[in-house]
Amino acid sequence: MNTAVEIGIIGGIAAKFRTCPATGLKIDIAAQNLIKANAVAAIVFLAVGGVLGLLVALTRWPAVHLLDADMFYLVLTAHGLDVLLVWIIFFEMAVLYFCSAILLNCRIAAPKVAWLGFAMMLSGAILTNVTVLMGESSVMFTSYVPMQADPNFYLGLILFAVGALLGCFVFLGTLVIAKEEKTYEGSIPLVSFGALTACIIAVFTLASGAIILIPTWLWSLGYISHIDTVMYKLIWWAMGHSSQQINMAAQVAIWYAIPAILLGSKPLSEKVSRSAFLMYIFFLQLASAHHLLVEPGISSEWKVFNTSYAIYLAVLGSMIHGMSIPGSIEAAQRRNGYTNGVFEWLRRAPWGNPAFSGMFLSLVLFGFLGGISGVVLGTEQINIMLHNTIYVPGHFHATVVAGTTLAFMALTYLLVPLIFQREIIWPRLAKWQPYLFGIGVAGISLFMMGAGTLGVARRHWDITFSDATLSFDYPPVAFLLLGLNGMSAILAAVGGGLFVIIIVASIIWGKKVDASNIIAALGPMPQKRVSDAVTSYGSAGTFHLPGTYILVGIFFTAFVLYYFVNWKYLSELWILG
Repeated sequence: MNTAVEIGIIGGIAAKFRTCPATGLKIDIAAQNLIKANAVAAIVFLAVGGVLGLLVALTRWPAVHLLDADMFYLVLTAHGLDVLLVWIIFFEMAVLYFCSAILLNCRIAAPKVAWLGFAMMLSGAILTNVTVLMGESSVMFTSYVPMQADPNFYLGLILFAVGALLGCFVFLGTLVIAKEEKTYEGSIPLVSFGALTACIIAVFTLASGAIILIPTWLWSLGYISHIDTVMYKLIWWAMGHSSQQINMAAQVAIWYAIPAILLGSKPLSEKVSRSAFLMYIFFLQLASAHHLLVEPGISSEWKVFNTSYAIYLAVLGSMIHGMSIPGSIEAAQRRNGYTNGVFEWLRRAPWGNPAFSGMFLSLVLFGFLGGISGVVLGTEQINIMLHNTIYVPGHFHATVVAGTTLAFMALTYLLVPLIFQREIIWPRLAKWQPYLFGIGVAGISLFMMGAGTLGVARRHWDITFSDATLSFDYPPVAFLLLGLNGMSAILAAVGGGLFVIIIVASIIWGKKVDASNIIAALGPMPQKRVSDAVTSYGSAGTFHLPGTYILVGIFFTAFVLYYFVNWKYLSELWILG
């Protein structure tokens, strides 16, 4: 990478830049340093959360049953905190800075505020983790009242949320700077628009968390005598489930970004893809209603509306992206010369590049496992049958892990040469890492959803209830599925551990990247189209996509079959007089 640093005066403020010789992007050094810090913190907490998740899976495996009850709930609380909130939002801060200052070729707004936000997030994450590990706050990720955690548990989460909000405001300020300085023409690029969508949802999400956690913190200190349980759940899930919607928008932006960088792809229709992102802003948070369907204090009309008409529009947005992204890849590959047959474009895609393979696996696993199961859980009648079973963590392992985490891993393989200016070491291991992790996580998701369909309870330390007077007589296949879940968790842990080791070792010991080896570090890419594809408005200009139409047809067939299989399960619970 070219190490020459330029000094630019923008709006009377001096900023240091360097120019990437591969993409032509003008990289603000302050933004680069913030991306590095947030990405490194994210990977550290991913490693911690992944180890804790393996312990949970080995405890759920009846033949192993690793942890005792007290330690299981402590570990499960910390696991949920680190992988559902801390790792992901740290990385999303890096994504926001990358999609604003870097992709828009401008300086970052208020870097000191961004560093303050980072410091608050880091201190909050550490404080909450330490509080949980001290053994006084095993209240799960949801921390439902009237269960009470140590005050520092809530204080750490508040610090983390406020710090992340500061990062969101810095992102929005950077967009203003880019607009004022005319560093792009017309509308902001689609990838940056997706990041803006994630930011808008994040502001709603993090504000909701602060709104409910601040009085809960005061309650834990004894200054407030009572927190209404239904009010807590309603506002908490505006943070808890909507945090996944930040992930959704960010990972879709990454799904568009990686093929654009590696293949020069453009969306099939900019306007349609942007409309799909807008659907996320207006409707996606409403999916949190499926956590509240049995709450007596919430009206049936509200529940039915949110789990029927409203959620369909959010699903429509995802389906638009689900066709547009493989379609954009096919259009780019055909433009690049892979025109023989229906699927040459797919066979000749850069599967050996972990950035591409991780992105595509994320897309497929999220769609088939997370997307379809999410629609099932969003249906009121079916949800009541499944919601208190292990099916639910099976579903969100498909969304948050197979979808979001794998997409973030894929982007990291590009950030290391582009931002850290290092080559990926052990390229053969890196080539296989997304497949190991993806297959392992797919197994976790499938086997937990299968056990949940058989009625296995979620969040339970011992499905045999060996220490109870009464026990549930689960069929033998339920024990088999939890054993397979444990084996899949081991495979996913191997894949996740490889990722952490490869990335950390690359940052420390990887060969320095410069103009002579940047292309080899990123993988084959059409240089002349890369920067334009990522940083400007434009559509692919073709709908000749026979391979994509077949793939979409397969998805819809699986969708319809699985949806109606679950209605068949539901019908078996109905008692006819």
